[in-house]
Amino acid sequence: MKRNPFAPTDFGADSLEVRVSELLVATSDQTDAELDAAIGEVLRLLRERLQMDVVFVSEFVNGRRVFRQVAQAPGVGVIAEGEGAWLEESWCQRVVDGRLPQYIADAKRDPAASPLLKDLPFPIGTHISTPLVLSSGEVYGTLCCFSFEAHGRPNPEDLAKLKLTARLAAQRLETRRQARPMPASVPDWTLKSR
Repeated sequence: MKRNPFAPTDFGADSLEVRVSELLVATSDQTDAELDAAIGEVLRLLRERLQMDVVFVSEFVNGRRVFRQVAQAPGVGVIAEGEGAWLEESWCQRVVDGRLPQYIADAKRDPAASPLLKDLPFPIGTHISTPLVLSSGEVYGTLCCFSFEAHGRPNPEDLAKLKLTARLAAQRLETRRQARPMPASVPDWTLKSR
């Protein structure tokens, strides 16, 4: 019998799935700071359990990919919260539109990923990424992680863990978005010539 890849692999109190659920399925009165702290803890857990060097949540804003939350191995500082780049140039967009697979065991050996490595300021070995999709179908951004070296024993089930986390994180991000009042009108800040 084939195992459902989305089913949790372990229901123990210390399992990744249980810890992520505990951190992200919180009451709706959670403050922004508490939600940010919970997502930060989830990213740290993912990084440790999936044995990655970098894990991040990105948001797609005005044609750019912006790093909203980042967890990196000690001594690693390859990306920073608030930084970003053009969306079209990112691996995140390539995953969302299908030009890159969500799970890349070894980027050097992947025909779609290997040509992109030369343009990066750091190496990528194993890369896992999945979209953060809101209930409206809008892609908020992505939940991504990567290691500098390819894992000796790749585990495609890690993608299922990332997808579960992305679904829960998207729900919490959407709840936060809905809790913030929208302005009655958006001011026009365009420059006008005289």
